[in-house]
Amino acid sequence: MAGFHKQASDVIVEIPKCQLMTPDLMMGLPVAEDLARLAASRKGELSVAVTLSEAGLDIAVSGGKVLGGALRNALSDLAAGHDIARLSYEGETIVTLRKPSQLFDDITVYPPPDAFLQATKDAETMLQNEVQAIVGKASSIVDLFAGCGTFTLPLAKQSRVHAVEGDGEMLGCLDHAWRNSEGLKAVSIETRDLFRNPLMPEELSRFEAVVVDPPRAGAQAQTLQLAESQTPIIAYVSCNPTSFARDAKCLVEAGYLLDWVLPIDQFRWSAHVELVAVFRL
Repeated sequence: MAGFHKQASDVIVEIPKCQLMTPDLMMGLPVAEDLARLAASRKGELSVAVTLSEAGLDIAVSGGKVLGGALRNALSDLAAGHDIARLSYEGETIVTLRKPSQLFDDITVYPPPDAFLQATKDAETMLQNEVQAIVGKASSIVDLFAGCGTFTLPLAKQSRVHAVEGDGEMLGCLDHAWRNSEGLKAVSIETRDLFRNPLMPEELSRFEAVVVDPPRAGAQAQTLQLAESQTPIIAYVSCNPTSFARDAKCLVEAGYLLDWVLPIDQFRWSAHVELVAVFRL
């Protein structure tokens, strides 16, 4: 069987006609069912992450049986039978029929398997537009927790951007996209764990604006340094209002004005909400 976790539970519930998924994304459900029959271990569940790319479904599998020759061949046949763009298993790419790509404001990026992306294209576009409006005509921007370049690459159309991210593979994809795109200003990259090694105030002071889009845990260590940096403007994107409130309190106490907050309901019919906010000195 294949389905989704019941809320706050390990119980898997089959939802064959889920109304929250786009029809193209729901094409991954029969793939997940076949993967369960083929690769699931009796000791635990199989995790199947399905991403809709410009080239079709990009599927990443983990938690299954040990990968051997017979399973590898069977997975290749499964990918061909379902016409999957790419199938990866426990971090290893098994087959790529078509290179999966994403468009960030018409800039083509080829993310690694199961890379971080926004949940919906509509919300992604809204966030990109709002972040661009916040940073305005800043000539130099640092993008913290940059991922594959959701904000970095569109911003590079008019500004120099320094992208910082802990995942070197995602940064490599960002760098490749920049080098193979025309009309973008300089983009530099830095692989760095911002939880353990945040940018210091003297490093942040080189930039006219900061964009920060951390995971659900927020950016507490980095926010402490941002508060001291006195960077004129900060665009903060968050998928967790609780951790955002904690970080916002730190910035406000350091002299920033929380100008506005825009909630974006990209997790429809759930308790989760995305938001973008602007802090000004």
